Amino acid sequence: MKNLGLNEIREMYLSFFESKEHLRRKSASLVPINDKSLLLVNSGMAPLKPYFTGDEIPPSKRMTSCQKCIRTPDIENVGKTARHGTFFEMLGNFSFGDYFKEEAIEWAWEFVTQVMEIPEELLYASIYENDDEAYEIWNKKIGLKPDRIVRLGKKDNFWEHGLGPCGPCSEIYFDRGPKHGCGDVNCAVGCECDRYIEFWNLVFTQFNKDEAGVYHPLENPNIDTGMGLERMATIMQGVNSIFEVDTIKHVLDTICSLAGIQYGNDSKLDISVRVITDHIRSVTFMVGDGVLPGNEGRGYVLRRLLRRAARHGKILGIKGTFLNGLSREVGKVSGQAYPELVEKMDYIAKVIKIEEDKFQETIDQGLNMLEEEVKSMRSRGEATLPGEVAFKLYDTFGFPLDLTKDILEEEELSVDEAIFNEEMKKQKDRARKARHDKHIGAWGEDPFEFLGMDSLTEFLGYDTLNNEGTVLGIVSGPEAADAASKGEKILLVLDQTPFYAESGGQVGDIGIMYNDNCRLQITDVKKGSLGRHIHHGKVLEGTISTGEKLHCQVDEINRMAIARNHTSTHLLHKALKEVLGFHVEQAGSLVDPYKLRFDFNHFEKLTEEELAEVEMKINAVIQRSLEVEKFETGIDEAQKMGATALFGEKYGDRVRVVKIKDYSMELCGGTHINNISQIGLFKVLSEAGIASGVRRIEAVTGINTLKYVNRLENTLKEVTQALKTTPDNLTQRIEDIHAANKNLEKELAQLKNQLNKNAAGEILDKVVEINGVKVLAVKLGGYEADDLRNLADGLRDKLVSGAIVLASDKDGKVNIIAMGTKDVVAKGFHAGNLVREAAKIAGGGGGGRPDMAQAGGKDPSKIDAAIEKAIEVITIQLG
Repeated sequence: MKNLGLNEIREMYLSFFESKEHLRRKSASLVPINDKSLLLVNSGMAPLKPYFTGDEIPPSKRMTSCQKCIRTPDIENVGKTARHGTFFEMLGNFSFGDYFKEEAIEWAWEFVTQVMEIPEELLYASIYENDDEAYEIWNKKIGLKPDRIVRLGKKDNFWEHGLGPCGPCSEIYFDRGPKHGCGDVNCAVGCECDRYIEFWNLVFTQFNKDEAGVYHPLENPNIDTGMGLERMATIMQGVNSIFEVDTIKHVLDTICSLAGIQYGNDSKLDISVRVITDHIRSVTFMVGDGVLPGNEGRGYVLRRLLRRAARHGKILGIKGTFLNGLSREVGKVSGQAYPELVEKMDYIAKVIKIEEDKFQETIDQGLNMLEEEVKSMRSRGEATLPGEVAFKLYDTFGFPLDLTKDILEEEELSVDEAIFNEEMKKQKDRARKARHDKHIGAWGEDPFEFLGMDSLTEFLGYDTLNNEGTVLGIVSGPEAADAASKGEKILLVLDQTPFYAESGGQVGDIGIMYNDNCRLQITDVKKGSLGRHIHHGKVLEGTISTGEKLHCQVDEINRMAIARNHTSTHLLHKALKEVLGFHVEQAGSLVDPYKLRFDFNHFEKLTEEELAEVEMKINAVIQRSLEVEKFETGIDEAQKMGATALFGEKYGDRVRVVKIKDYSMELCGGTHINNISQIGLFKVLSEAGIASGVRRIEAVTGINTLKYVNRLENTLKEVTQALKTTPDNLTQRIEDIHAANKNLEKELAQLKNQLNKNAAGEILDKVVEINGVKVLAVKLGGYEADDLRNLADGLRDKLVSGAIVLASDKDGKVNIIAMGTKDVVAKGFHAGNLVREAAKIAGGGGGGRPDMAQAGGKDPSKIDAAIEKAIEVITIQLG
């Protein structure tokens, strides 16, 4: 067999299928496009799903790709075994109603035996137990002996996912030899041991499963194959695991060098090496595809992987941040196949560095807290960490639950996940809500699916705002209708339309449609499957029926306002790159008639000077009255011209380019003005952070800028009148008021301190003794949290030795503070545990250090009971 590198195998595979008239498709982004069912792309066919379902027409009936994928369900096993990993590449060849089983099997065999030169005697094939057609091809066409063709059941060799397209599959296995087997005399293909490796799955999608469980033959069956690139590389390189494959081993060796260790000498340290090796590959590719660390969705997956790797770096003794540098090693070995890694490497490394720095700030505090909790648990004879503590580690110190579990498992302890999950419920609800797409999209349920693949919409709105179209379909309420009458709200599809459908951050057009029989108001337009424009409207007059012709008229003023804002986002994108650096990438946008919203990758708040420079640059360009050119070209030609493509955006073979003279050129399907002087004036309204590493600018243009200035002017008049001054003297007037307030606050603080001293004498009369320790636990009234803490500080000083618990209600909220002197803490007193239990009684929570902690509650009527609980806890702690 040939000894081939991973990068060589990838290219040989793709070139082979190109020779079989397959269109080579570059890997899609790890971020799914229009697929809310996935957080991250996890298979080769996932980005091609619209072609298999018929929602989109493929650019070729034969395609091949190498798709980057991430799967995290068994992340806890990554590192513990040499089998598991989160990142992998999936080679695949696909047929959309073109060739079928015979070609798929013959080409697979040709590639494996003639291109890879794997000896035939080391290969086996499995088929679905009832798939005689596949058996005949393997046996008669390929010449594979019957004892090398294994029939397996539905669990192993039939692919289906709920209802819809499904079918049998055939898998190709490599025999590694008896030394890798289990020794069982019955060991064969399908055994769980390491002898027979499945490396290529050929799925024959030939049935459609209905709700009754009946399998109906598809008129045009499909082929979907998948070969794990890393797994094939282990075979071709004769190694035992993916971590020994050339490109992956390069990363692993770098980690060992950083840690000053030899892989294979210490099984425990090897786990950490494998965790980091795998996770940095996932992290690098995710950031390269625009994913940023966060607390929800794919951002949480990224943060979880990155922080897990960082923690294992500590186990290896690697000092400081190191993952950002390690990501460059991933780029070195994978950059040729994935040039975006090279192009974005500085950006990728910076995102990782910022997240590493954040975690470095809290990891030691979190580890110290967890260590204290573990000690406390062992002293109490407990083996389960409270869920509230796990959540605090997550919420305060950035410890994903999996990281906490990893650490506890090493100590043979567990965590109360039920309570943790209760605390996390709100975050999970937000994550689900964020992933929910309320609009009709190519992955949504298309109410016009009944029209079939031939009833499409031609968009004419780039060139005209008026045209005549024929009604292809009407939906009124939940069902399709032949007609709709006055007062009905309907969805409408035409054969051609000038109305822009919401996409690319630009809202849909509004306007009217009419003929001699009816008049409709169009309030929005969305995109359905196959790019159909779905008009949302209301019948104002008469009756509309399918088959009728309608005159379509887009609201010109509204469209112009939208176009003005959309072109401005292109100017803003370029200006931000010029001022902040070329790491800036668009991360989202919203363009409507009233304002524009532009999200972009950057790692800190913009200064006033930077914002002013961006605004000035844009307005200076507007003054140049540059022409805006819009044209279509091939995707390769556009990229050669230097047109900017957006992260994660899906482009076809033909793309639309929007070019602003010599200043900006982007791929964009939106509507734009003809000359940037039509923008008038550009004004930034706000700049803020919306997620880790993502900033947002909102701005207005044209007449909306004047409206904004008028509002500011009116506000200025009202403020100056209220403060009895003039605009020129407003700043000085405010400074005078601030100075006066500071003096009043200082006098108030002095009075409060004196009152606290007076109150301290009376409160100290309530000191009791518990197990030889002075304890002061009292209820007070009207104290804010800060005032209560100051009072507790003073009382602790007067006690010299003892424990203090103070509880007060203020404006319907409960404040609880607990403190203990060092000698009392040494006897077992723990303020954090105490306030947590006491606060529960009052409907709240909190925690803190052994010597000082505070908490809050919602029910002032339970303060007395909370005090009683505090005394009970102190008695146990000091017992």
